Amino acid sequence: MDSTAGIILAISLIIIMFGMGLSLTLTDFKRVVTYPKAMIIGLICQLLLLPLIGYVIAITLSLSPTTAIGIMLLAACPGGPTSNMLTYMAKGDLALSVSLTAVSSMTSILSIPFIVQFALAEFSNQNMAITVDALTMIKQLLVIVIIPVAIGMFIKAKYEFFALKMEKPVKIASAIIFILVIIGVTISIKDVFLSYLSEAGLPAILLNISTMTIGFMAAVLFKLTRPQAISISIETGIQNGTLAITLATIALNNAEYSIVPAIYGLLMFVTATVIIFVRKPLGVKDQLSVEKDSPQ
Repeated sequence: MDSTAGIILAISLIIIMFGMGLSLTLTDFKRVVTYPKAMIIGLICQLLLLPLIGYVIAITLSLSPTTAIGIMLLAACPGGPTSNMLTYMAKGDLALSVSLTAVSSMTSILSIPFIVQFALAEFSNQNMAITVDALTMIKQLLVIVIIPVAIGMFIKAKYEFFALKMEKPVKIASAIIFILVIIGVTISIKDVFLSYLSEAGLPAILLNISTMTIGFMAAVLFKLTRPQAISISIETGIQNGTLAITLATIALNNAEYSIVPAIYGLLMFVTATVIIFVRKPLGVKDQLSVEKDSPQ
């Protein structure tokens, strides 16, 4: 993804995050802290199960070293603003999603170097010191996620009538931006998409579908609410592909490692779109369920 497309995507996500903030209150985040079971399950899925699944896919499919490292690089990355956007559109627990993104992003500063170094040694017999630009990640998290959401929450707290009035237009705008993001991602990788789809497509979509499924099943197994299960599923299965591409091209100095994240960056929108449309009729029912049930 070139710099112009990246800037446009960042601006789009900031707008969507602001809209999300208009639907959140501090009580939503207090529930996450007071009842941490969902948070713990989400972090276990994202930080432990996700890299493990990536490794199983790499060795089971006997992938080339380049593709295997690309899969592991992707599995090492946390969720990002896109996972928050998709959770919002799929009527998941947005406060849980934002909290998981923040915590996993901070944790990944330590976990990414470990996982990527393991992948390099395992699949290409390389040993390379990998570092993650922690300051840049924190800045991106603040600018794209935390600050816009906080501004939206502030407006909801002070001007609730305005926030309620804006809810429908913001959701419509979010849907339009979502479609434009898909088109933008498609255009940005059009040169490599078809040529590498046969090699990288299957492992990328397997990683996406298997991790989303396992995240959802783990949440159901531990009796979390349906919105919480949707959030954990998306946070586990939708990774920060832009970060993976950046690490491949800058930290590892090998653009070929970015092929899997680039293909994944488009395919993940397909599965997420299915979830969004399946979830639409269930939204009101789930909301009533959350209001009646005690938080997990």
